[in-house]
Amino acid sequence: MMELYWEDDYAIAVALQRAHPGVDPLAIDWETLHQWVVDLPNFADDKSAVGLYLLEAIQKEWYEEVAANESAA
Repeated sequence: MMELYWEDDYAIAVALQRAHPGVDPLAIDWETLHQWVVDLPNFADDKSAVGLYLLEAIQKEWYEEVAANESAA
């Protein structure tokens, strides 16, 4: 299993989609999103070394992944 770091926004988004299916990524507050990321079993980065721009990038990738899967269905 690949270790995840804050910069791995796409891989984190895919992992979050698998861990929380059916969740609208735009409905998640930043605190919850942060907690869900650091709770991923293969998250290996400093839990406190995150900026809002990183959470926004993860949320954007997650949203786009959900949208792509819905349009393919």
